[in-house]
Amino acid sequence: MELPIDHFRLLGLSPAADLHTLLRTLQLRIDRAPDQGYTLETLQTREELLRASAELLSNSQRRAAYEAELTALSASEEPLQAALDVPSSKEVAGLLLLLEAGLAMECFELANRALQPPQAPALGSGREADLCLVAAHACLGGAEELKQRRRYESAADLLSQGTQLLQRMGQQPQLRQLMADAQQGLRPFRVLDLLSRDLSSPSSRQEGLKLLEELVRDHGGLEGDGDPHLSREEFQAFFGQIRAYLTVQEQIDLFSGWAKAPGASAATADFLATSALTASGFAQRKPERIAAARERLQASDQGEALPLLACLHLLLGQVEAAEQAFEQGASAELKRWAAQVSGEERDTLAQLCAYCRDWLARDVLPGFRDLEADAGLEAYFADRDVQAYLDRLAPAASGSAAASPAAGSGPFADFGFGNLGSDVSAGAGASASAFGSTDFGSTDFGSADFGQNPFGQSELSGAGFNPDFGGAADTANPNPDETGEQESWLSDGLPPWPPAWLEGFGERLQNLGGPLSWPRPLQIGAAALAALAVGAGVISLLRPRPSATPVPVAVQPASPPSPAQPPSQPPAKPAQPAPTAQAPAQPPAAAPLTAAAPSAAQVRALLEAWLTAKAAVLAGKTSDIPLSAMAREGEVSRLEAERRDDQAQQQTQRIEASIQALTLESSSPNRIAAIVTLSYQDQRLDAGGAPVGKPTRLEGLRNRYVFGRDGDRWRLVSYEPI
Repeated sequence: MELPIDHFRLLGLSPAADLHTLLRTLQLRIDRAPDQGYTLETLQTREELLRASAELLSNSQRRAAYEAELTALSASEEPLQAALDVPSSKEVAGLLLLLEAGLAMECFELANRALQPPQAPALGSGREADLCLVAAHACLGGAEELKQRRRYESAADLLSQGTQLLQRMGQQPQLRQLMADAQQGLRPFRVLDLLSRDLSSPSSRQEGLKLLEELVRDHGGLEGDGDPHLSREEFQAFFGQIRAYLTVQEQIDLFSGWAKAPGASAATADFLATSALTASGFAQRKPERIAAARERLQASDQGEALPLLACLHLLLGQVEAAEQAFEQGASAELKRWAAQVSGEERDTLAQLCAYCRDWLARDVLPGFRDLEADAGLEAYFADRDVQAYLDRLAPAASGSAAASPAAGSGPFADFGFGNLGSDVSAGAGASASAFGSTDFGSTDFGSADFGQNPFGQSELSGAGFNPDFGGAADTANPNPDETGEQESWLSDGLPPWPPAWLEGFGERLQNLGGPLSWPRPLQIGAAALAALAVGAGVISLLRPRPSATPVPVAVQPASPPSPAQPPSQPPAKPAQPAPTAQAPAQPPAAAPLTAAAPSAAQVRALLEAWLTAKAAVLAGKTSDIPLSAMAREGEVSRLEAERRDDQAQQQTQRIEASIQALTLESSSPNRIAAIVTLSYQDQRLDAGGAPVGKPTRLEGLRNRYVFGRDGDRWRLVSYEPI
């Protein structure tokens, strides 16, 4: 047998070690023989191999010649490795020394080969027992090494091979159990490893989802504690991390399935499924999913969740039912906060809009791998699909609101949920440790790096539809480069949580990412509320504000005000638009735009190129400039999806859009926002080129376009109607 090791490493010596160090190390190695149950013959052979290596290295002439050979190997152009020839009678001892030298995976490979026919030892012999023992220890050591290198799938495969080998040989039942336990302990790491891979690897995702379902089942559900390899605290921290790697549809499917299982965890899963359905319906402009979420919430009979039910009624255009649920379920403190944010003391609808927007931004939309959406109600209600759905829903929505369950009842009441909407809950800062910084104890999940969090520094993308040009509305963070962490609500002297919440189900659900934290204030002015009623089809559903005159936006406090200490609110000056050059002095830069600080003319040129490309694609043609050079993946994907929908209907779109004016609203090294006035018209055409329906003509259309910098290139991130 050839061992991939040299004499120095076999002894555990540095090539620079002197004779005294060599002899002392030899004696220590002989005195500290492994005691895992190897036969005396193997241990004696091990000592012989150690003495043979020491004898060679203690002879100055032989050592010099050997070192010259090692130097020649390292200087060779071909990849060569030093090796030692060991007779077959001493191979078990050689493998044991290989394992002691830290070459566990190489040791397992050679031991596995030695146990295969025809060179397999006689059944029941001491050599067979020693080979199985060294193979088992090598398998466990190699799996641990792979785990430290974060190669979790490879570690699990190695453990599986070792288990099968020992089962075939009928050896080492205790070590087989250790391997099985190690394999079970790898499951959370494997789930994170598989699901954090690129979405274009469906087989990896399916395997990861399968393992996740097995892990949750063995744990006893989201609120269980039946897994001996993963404590409740470790599971909650793990689940908080894993949600960020799941798409919105995967979360809907998983939570909906777990909600059908018996036990206390069903209520948790049902509530998270409601949140995922709401996120999908709002971000992807599918109100039917919001309707499904509302039905789930109503079926759960949660009287304490009336403020959330009010938000769902609002998103479905059921204003009377929404106002009734908010009036009935919101606490006085919540109403004061909503009135302060909205600037409307007596208008329940304005207060509900403020609360709904914050609930979406804080608790619903974050936490999905494929979702980066802004909580803009204006863009949502301006969407064509939303308007069409609400128009169909309007006759049914004209009736009175359904009877609401009594407060304090329902499956969550026994778990400390009775104060939802009546007491201040922990903000995002209070529960952040459950998602990323929690110490996982001995398993050390918290220190494992599974790649960039897709919600930390991912590209801004959204969902929706802009009625002016068949695309998505601006669903990105309105100012991503200026976003900062919010202080914890604990620093504001707010009322503490009731002990029932801290000790009960509510805190655990919050650790799982449930939508149960108090709203963070938003900068909402009268103009933003008025915009809720300007979309076609929305006027009949949402009452217009008395005035659409813009007012200065008040800077709101970092958390809901304490009744004892109301914070002051100095008004902020309205942002002044930066001047724009209507006629550029020099030809604008063509896409891709790479200027560090683009001028208004350069931004205009990039936007014109994108509008031209968009019109070409929707007309069934090909853009002269690659779409990815002008817009991020979210905008490109939505354009391609719209083209596929048109193709399914055998239609094209003839679009003419021209920029009348462009003003830079804000500009920073990584983000530019521009207010653009457009002249727009479109006409749908059938396969023969004949018009379908009436054309759309809009003059003076105003949009806000947001551009982000990716490396040295500026690209369109998103946009929304103003």
